[in-house]
Amino acid sequence: MAIGNFGSLITFETSDARILSLQDIKREVSGRWAVHPRIGKKPLRQFLGADTEKVTFTIKLDARHGIRPRTTIERIEDHVRSGTPESLVIGGKKMGSSKMTINSISETWDEIWNRGELVRASLDLSLEEYPE
Repeated sequence: MAIGNFGSLITFETSDARILSLQDIKREVSGRWAVHPRIGKKPLRQFLGADTEKVTFTIKLDARHGIRPRTTIERIEDHVRSGTPESLVIGGKKMGSSKMTINSISETWDEIWNRGELVRASLDLSLEEYPE
């Protein structure tokens, strides 16, 4: 069953043959503000506009669930280096108002077998809106 996707790079799904899901999704929506100091008064705040939206989440990669961790990590790393914006879709709905870029990933190699075969890993992804 499809959960969502990040462009064509990552498809989040659960099935008998393959499990690639995301967890701990956090979304930040904020505004930009300027603060003007005033003599004898509290500072005056001025709204400048919306800031870019940010999303973070964790994905688990496990060879026992039909995922090739090292290959998947390499594809995501290449995507980070290219800076290509994509839509993040969860449950058939686009998350955020624009496409997003992956700003960074943090990898944890959880389980390695003989000859350095990566069997299980966790990735923390940080995405940011790419307004067009």
